[in-house]
Amino acid sequence: MTPPELKQAEENKASHSEEEPSALFPNYARYPLALVKGHGSWLWDDKGNRYLDFMSGLAVTNLGHAPEKVKAKLKSQLDQLWHSSNLFQMPMQEKAAKLLTEQCAADAVFFCNSGAEANEAAIKLARRYFQKIKGEDRYEIITFDKSFHGRTMATLTATGQNKVKEGFDPLPTGFKTVPLHDEEALKAAIGPHTAAIMLEMIQAEGGVHPVSPEFVQTIKGLCEEHGLLLIVDEVQTGMGRTGKWFAHQHYGIEPDIFTVAKGIASGFPAGAMLGKAYLREAFTAGSHGSTFGGTPLATSAIIATLEVMVEDNLPQRAEEMGQYLREQLQQKLAGLPFVKEIRGKGLLVGIECAGPVSDIVLAGQKNKLLFVTAGPDVIRLLPNLYVSHEEIDQAVETIRLVIEAHVEQSKEEA
Repeated sequence: MTPPELKQAEENKASHSEEEPSALFPNYARYPLALVKGHGSWLWDDKGNRYLDFMSGLAVTNLGHAPEKVKAKLKSQLDQLWHSSNLFQMPMQEKAAKLLTEQCAADAVFFCNSGAEANEAAIKLARRYFQKIKGEDRYEIITFDKSFHGRTMATLTATGQNKVKEGFDPLPTGFKTVPLHDEEALKAAIGPHTAAIMLEMIQAEGGVHPVSPEFVQTIKGLCEEHGLLLIVDEVQTGMGRTGKWFAHQHYGIEPDIFTVAKGIASGFPAGAMLGKAYLREAFTAGSHGSTFGGTPLATSAIIATLEVMVEDNLPQRAEEMGQYLREQLQQKLAGLPFVKEIRGKGLLVGIECAGPVSDIVLAGQKNKLLFVTAGPDVIRLLPNLYVSHEEIDQAVETIRLVIEAHVEQSKEEA
């Protein structure tokens, strides 16, 4: 850490006495670290400690921290135009949308600020398509247990986890949730008001559970049989994370609608909903909007991120490095009964354990490695797409050590 950064961190710390109550709402359970600098795969805290980052801001900094070409594009845009309005022509939105649609089977893009907003737009588009274009009273969205789609009122209702819904009653109507891989429950949930089935190809927040190819084909068949839209939430799995540009491409399907955010702009707040051409007529002028969606600053970061990903073929690199990461985990963690399964795709990897892993996450931080959970018993690893073999080796060795120490301590306490 450079001296000016350390000085600023010390000044910030001094200005907030521990005895003084925070001016923030306490809605985040924060780790006792204050991160002040990032570069590539590494982060520094306000004490000058360096950490190997295997969480990437929850799959956001896919190009590593402060990627040079994205930084340069943003700096250039700062000298030109920050904001105008979506009331005017937006050439940079057109360019960003073209770059996105060139990598998938979608035809049209709506830009917003987050994954929750992208999913909200997807829900609105599905409902409006049936009600305004098809003239049908369809509005219900079917989702799956353990899914996570956001924290707006609609998207938390769509989420298949009760913990995010507590205290927010009454929830909006028009959502049904069924168990993943339960074909009979899914069939039973489909009714005359069903508009769409919405799923994640890998339930990242729900435990890093990939959907089986067979169940995906079942969903596709039911959508075709009943005339339903297929919505895929790619907020965490998109932008090369799983070894393809978008995770649904592993399954050979073309969703009617899918959503992205997180890694789309390398840390600048941005999201997008993508859809098939025939859905354009459902989003006519005035039907939906976003003040800050697709601003010049946001789209400059999106364009630079996409250009870098194409230039360096990062989805393919994520596939190769993800395979290496899983192989190293299998080798180094073999023989540890506490480790039940290693799963995932690309550089979205889950380590399911035989008990809670929150203490292991804290032990990782003490050993200068950052990773997160995916439910109480799963370690989730999300390194950036440029991660090196050496960085993977270091992370895997640290994970082995902290798991072994956790098991030994548990034995002593038993």
